[in-house]
Amino acid sequence: MKRFQFITEADARLLDEGSRVVLLPGGQVTPLAADTLKARRVKLVSELADAEALALAPAAEVKRLVIGSDHGGVALKATLRTWLRGRGVAVHDVGTDSTDPVDYPDIAALVARAVARGEADAGIVIDGAGLGSAMAANKLRGIRAAMCTTPTLARYARQHNGANVLALGATLLTDEEAREVVDVFLTTPMREARYLRRLVKIRDLEAGQ
Repeated sequence: MKRFQFITEADARLLDEGSRVVLLPGGQVTPLAADTLKARRVKLVSELADAEALALAPAAEVKRLVIGSDHGGVALKATLRTWLRGRGVAVHDVGTDSTDPVDYPDIAALVARAVARGEADAGIVIDGAGLGSAMAANKLRGIRAAMCTTPTLARYARQHNGANVLALGATLLTDEEAREVVDVFLTTPMREARYLRRLVKIRDLEAGQ
């Protein structure tokens, strides 16, 4: 994207319709340029400070975790809950505790809301394949849920994509494999500026910008 400290009407007329441009901190747009930008559907994006981008990153150290599953993930959830508490993680279990059928979107929403509100540093959702819970959790603003079946995917999800919710498929993983995935997910930080900048773009997409 083109970057400007000052945008005049002449500048605005040279921009492609429907494009996006960056206005640098302290930058200005003339009144006529603003009208032209609007007419040409040019989106003006302010350059965010590093601190603001960092605020979008998931917690580097997970001390509070919320976990939930549908009826298909009850056994795996219980195993992970006990294991995580043994590692000193405060785990809030939002259910279900029975093998009676429940709808995965309801459980995924409970987990995602707790993370979005800052009540937990990260979340884990479990169903048969993990896909439905990931889709449901990602409908909530501020949630980046990733379905992972290997430690490598878990590392990418955190380090590159800033995932704050992990979705697991109970039919796809053994207890040991699930613990390996969770361990990598919870201990991998997101630090690189280039990855953090991309979270800003995800946030803008979420806002319909």
